[in-house]
Amino acid sequence: MDPRLRGDDDRVGEGISTTFVHGLADALDAVAERAAESHRFLRRGWYAAALHAYGGTARTLVVETVGMPAAALPFVAKGPHWLGLAEIPGCYWPFRSFPVAEGASDAAADALLGALVRQVRALRIGPVEDGDPALDWLKARALATGWTLLDRHVADSFQLDIAAEDWPRGSTLRKNRHLEKHLAAAGPLAWEWGPPDVDALADIERRSWIADRTDGRDAKFTADGHGAFWQAVLHDPVLADMLSAAVLRIDGRPMAFSFDLVAGTRCYAIANSYDPAVAKQSPGKLLQYRNLLRARERGVTLVDWGAGDSGYKQTMGATRGPAIRDWIFVRPGLDAFAARLLHGVWRRSGQAAGGQA
Repeated sequence: MDPRLRGDDDRVGEGISTTFVHGLADALDAVAERAAESHRFLRRGWYAAALHAYGGTARTLVVETVGMPAAALPFVAKGPHWLGLAEIPGCYWPFRSFPVAEGASDAAADALLGALVRQVRALRIGPVEDGDPALDWLKARALATGWTLLDRHVADSFQLDIAAEDWPRGSTLRKNRHLEKHLAAAGPLAWEWGPPDVDALADIERRSWIADRTDGRDAKFTADGHGAFWQAVLHDPVLADMLSAAVLRIDGRPMAFSFDLVAGTRCYAIANSYDPAVAKQSPGKLLQYRNLLRARERGVTLVDWGAGDSGYKQTMGATRGPAIRDWIFVRPGLDAFAARLLHGVWRRSGQAAGGQA
């Protein structure tokens, strides 16, 4: 039993119990190992990295079925304490969800909601893609038991089937070889794969368009961006094994990168960038093609690029995937009634279908 348990457990029914853990429960790892393959990165270390980088004090609601953890929901307070609002910690991409064991029952979902209703007025889940296993598992039972659900469209995702026989086209590969010959005029090319060197990736970002055109807060690896999160994620050896970086060096200097999280046969393309000094030869795209071809050889079949920059993704063959939405679960009663009055406001705060965040 987790040593941080504080005796606020509740036996719900035959073989089902709920427990609140102060902090991040060790059960998160046990549930993640039994979750959908695409969600097995939602480990304790993932949420610990979010707390380290973005702050907050977490609690975890654990649901056990016949002595086995079936779901683990970490959450942190959002806004003034008296509001009773909470959200799942994490980073924006790939998504903010929580691990649920495959095959978890409706009774387990009811147990989670029954315990949660005594702790928060409302819980934000997301942004997540439509079809998220944890969302779908909880959503139907929440609606059936009187919760009000608010949703807003954030963006459309883009996905690429790299198992398709016609990807990539032969003409594309010939064009890439031509561009690589021109790129080599700037110096010897070295294509490297391995564990991410966050400092090297941050160096490329500081020379990229992100530094020139934005305030840098969305950079993935710099100190002003999300570097602290990814540095902390690497402390979990299981997560570290899921992360990889492809780097193009020209004359020994890193000039482009592609950073991915691979969960089974799905690759979440977290970030890619390049030095604009060699932009004419499309170094980022050349590296991306090499990276995805290598990923296919290693068993990846689907690349999930998330939102934004749809132009180059579609050029590489990606098509529009599931919508990405933000959800708020509001507990039954007066809170749910008030939330229904605000549903339109919440939806209008998002993006129109087809729009991008």
